Amino acid sequence: MSDFLKHECGVAVVRLRKPLQYYYDKYGTALWGFNKLMLLMEKQHNRGHDGVGMGCVKLGMPLGEPYIFRRRDAAKDSLAGMFRREMKKFNKMERNEVLTREDPASIKNKFDFGGEVLMGHLRYGTSGEFSEGSCHPYLRRSNWPTRTLLVLGNFNMTNAGELNRKLIERGQHPIFGTDTQTVLEEVGFHLDEAHTDIYRRLRDEEEVDGQTRQDQISSELDIGKIVAESAENWDGGYTIAGVVGNGDMFVTRDPRGIRPCFMYMDDEVIAFASERVPLMTVFETEQDDINEVPPGEVITVSSKGEVHRSSFHKGEKPSPCSFERIYFSRGNDPGIYKERKAMGAALVPQIVESIGDNFEKAVFSFIPNTAETAYYGLMDGLRLYRRDQVKKRIAEAAKQGIVTEELLDELIMSNWPRGEKIAHKDIKMRTFISQEKGRAQLVSHVYDITYGLVGPDDALVVLDDSIVRGTTLKKSILKILARTKPRKIVICSTAPQIRYPDCYGIDMSEMGKFIAFRAAESLRKKRGEAALLEEVYQQCKVEMAKPADERINAVQGVYEGLTPEEISAEVALLVTPEDIDWHGEIEVIYQGIANLHASIDEESGDWYFTGNYPTQGGVAVANTAYMHYYEGKDGRSYDLPL
Repeated sequence: MSDFLKHECGVAVVRLRKPLQYYYDKYGTALWGFNKLMLLMEKQHNRGHDGVGMGCVKLGMPLGEPYIFRRRDAAKDSLAGMFRREMKKFNKMERNEVLTREDPASIKNKFDFGGEVLMGHLRYGTSGEFSEGSCHPYLRRSNWPTRTLLVLGNFNMTNAGELNRKLIERGQHPIFGTDTQTVLEEVGFHLDEAHTDIYRRLRDEEEVDGQTRQDQISSELDIGKIVAESAENWDGGYTIAGVVGNGDMFVTRDPRGIRPCFMYMDDEVIAFASERVPLMTVFETEQDDINEVPPGEVITVSSKGEVHRSSFHKGEKPSPCSFERIYFSRGNDPGIYKERKAMGAALVPQIVESIGDNFEKAVFSFIPNTAETAYYGLMDGLRLYRRDQVKKRIAEAAKQGIVTEELLDELIMSNWPRGEKIAHKDIKMRTFISQEKGRAQLVSHVYDITYGLVGPDDALVVLDDSIVRGTTLKKSILKILARTKPRKIVICSTAPQIRYPDCYGIDMSEMGKFIAFRAAESLRKKRGEAALLEEVYQQCKVEMAKPADERINAVQGVYEGLTPEEISAEVALLVTPEDIDWHGEIEVIYQGIANLHASIDEESGDWYFTGNYPTQGGVAVANTAYMHYYEGKDGRSYDLPL
């Protein structure tokens, strides 16, 4: 994805099912769980660079001993730094004879992360401050373990403002600015309610000592019910994990499965992650051993290790984020690898038409590296297309009895698709530029090219994951590709035109930043239809005055009557740099929505392409985003403020 796009966070959960002594005896280390958490997070490092955090709860700690721990870090290279610091502490305690590697009991008592319940988070921020304080997990402390709560997740709540208002109506005092705090307080409220009910009943029924009462409360808490009650008014995409101070933990996923979550379980461990392959790699297991957490389900593991599953929301159409398949998830997942290749192959008819079916005068490449898998699929598709051509020509010639060696040479040896590595990303330059804000003139040097591969009569076809803002295309990529002096540059996107904001995890909520929207706006103005833009604005205001369940997405009116081809052609004009010494043609090709769905094996959400949001919160964000754009307001269009 040439346009940098912040997206979903990553979660990692490791719940040991045996005492630490077991792992020392079998694996030679009582830090087996800690090491697995570190690996799970490292294997999902693609999912978050703004900051990291981890938490731990130790089971069965004596009264007066600490039992819950948390670390967060928003510094550069925070993931490696956080684990490195913890291991330095561990080694120092060993040198000072505070603990010993051979004694798991001493590790559990003295090392903060020598516990049985471990959780980690990688953050890509879409709201709040980008600081250590905004990193997950969030912690709600109490002197009752059964009221202490640690929460982290991969989510955005589209109605966080409404949820905050509900907290205030109860008499609470929520901290604004992030929906993570809202989620923490909502779960914490229901946890407090359940805790108080049990406590009062036990107090009135019989007189028992404090520890016995605490144990009874712990055994009676229904964490699945608490989470289900908390989620009743949540509107958004989410995977949320949490653990109570007594060791009861939960993982839940939104009813439409927008955010991903996978689970692995054997007799030693229960683990969760945002992607399948990290679990396969870290626990050295097969694809069939990893299960997807069903949408709308809460999975709980009690402090005693008992696993329970319950559905809190049924009957919703699955709408997993299709950008997971297009770009976000690591491409070594077998299903995602196959689907990305299919996306590349699906572009073949459009590309063949663009180059006039002349492979001799075309060079195929990709940018950035994340588009490589789709590129393989494109090249396979082009070769199959050419092979079918050759077969038909040979069959026709055979019928006419004119199959000659010259004909076979012509068909077999010529006009085959030619792939080359044209663009190379300079990682150090990208880092330097990101540290030198305002140095826009350096952006065009983020990539470099391989010279001498493209001729003046060639069409240069370059595959990208998606074209969101078009900024990098205009400021960098097209300038670089133009140095090859082809007759034509064709930029192909494996994703369809992104026309609408996302509000379920991706940081895409400002209408004016979508190049497809700006192209539609430009077409309206060129055609003397600027009044339509005002009409859509007024309709958005009307919709937002309605009850939430009656609203429609008025922004779809901007695109009515405009074909995808017309918008693509206007995008090409908008991304063409003005200051290049090259006058060839630039064409932009987008994936068709039908082809995208055909390439993906499962149901997938397409609201950013079609405007068909799976929840009413999405409709509200779309209308609000357009209103903000029309009014000249910048910033996130989610319902966070009161």
